[in-house]
Amino acid sequence: MPTTHANVSPEEIARFDKLADRWWDPDGESRPLHDLNPVRAAYVADRVALKGAKVADVGCGGGLLSEALAAAGAQVTGIDLGERVIGIARLHLYESNLAVDYRVQSSAELAATEPAGFDAVCCMEMIEHVPDPEALVNDLAAMLKPGGMLFMSTLNRTPVAFGAAILGAEFLMRMLPRGTHHYAQFLKPSELARLLRHAGLELEDVSGLGYNPLSRKAWLSRITAVNYLLCARKPA
Repeated sequence: MPTTHANVSPEEIARFDKLADRWWDPDGESRPLHDLNPVRAAYVADRVALKGAKVADVGCGGGLLSEALAAAGAQVTGIDLGERVIGIARLHLYESNLAVDYRVQSSAELAATEPAGFDAVCCMEMIEHVPDPEALVNDLAAMLKPGGMLFMSTLNRTPVAFGAAILGAEFLMRMLPRGTHHYAQFLKPSELARLLRHAGLELEDVSGLGYNPLSRKAWLSRITAVNYLLCARKPA
């Protein structure tokens, strides 16, 4: 097996591992993920025939998106470097009766061991937490089969996103632990699009992701100022 180095911050892994025990509590610290997950899953399902498709969920955490994709018929591999969150994800399969291949594994390791192995790759709310975003995008591209689709979500680097995701969610409403996000690591859509192009992928869509934390409603939007989803294709 090739030797690879994990593109990871130990502090970030520790922060998310602390949330592991309540990951599946819809009213716990992962509440925003529960509220956003149906929109993200639908975004993928609208663009990929999931039944029988091989899908990688990179940075899967406790498995919210992985299970939604598996329920739609996909063969899902979920990877994360947080051992506690992967443990929680595996335990939850006994409740959901779904099949997901969860692994404590880095994106570089999966790209090296299963190159061009997946019809679709998802990486939601992860790129703003890694030291080297370009290396992550290259790993994700390497995992895709020719013609495969990449799906990502992240936060835009705008004052509005700073107010919503950091001041609002972490300090005022206390929906997330303080220090969850670092504004300097947010990526503008144009910056992420450039990384995708350099990795040989073709951007197909960028959509805003709206969210009302009071009503707990989430929706696709034309406004990308805070949170956005995108999809890109690997040329056949």
